[in-house]
Amino acid sequence: MKEGIHPSSYRFVIFKDLTSEYSFLTRSCVETKETAKWEDGNEYPLYKLEISDKSHPFFTGKQTLVDTAGRVEKFRKRYDSRKESNF
Repeated sequence: MKEGIHPSSYRFVIFKDLTSEYSFLTRSCVETKETAKWEDGNEYPLYKLEISDKSHPFFTGKQTLVDTAGRVEKFRKRYDSRKESNF
């Protein structure tokens, strides 16, 4: 490996899936502003995910609707008007 190109700030971070409330602890250098307590009683930086393998339809086999920042409403608004004009 080349020297000096990899981050040196690796630490344990909790990643929390907001859709399924699933959390896991791993080493990362992601920047966070929040902290949370883990099962071992220690406090670690917290990074919130919108989707993970526990909530993604490919891995769960279930189709779930994840609405982030009103994307579904924007889509419906855009294409509902076209549906009415085609008939």
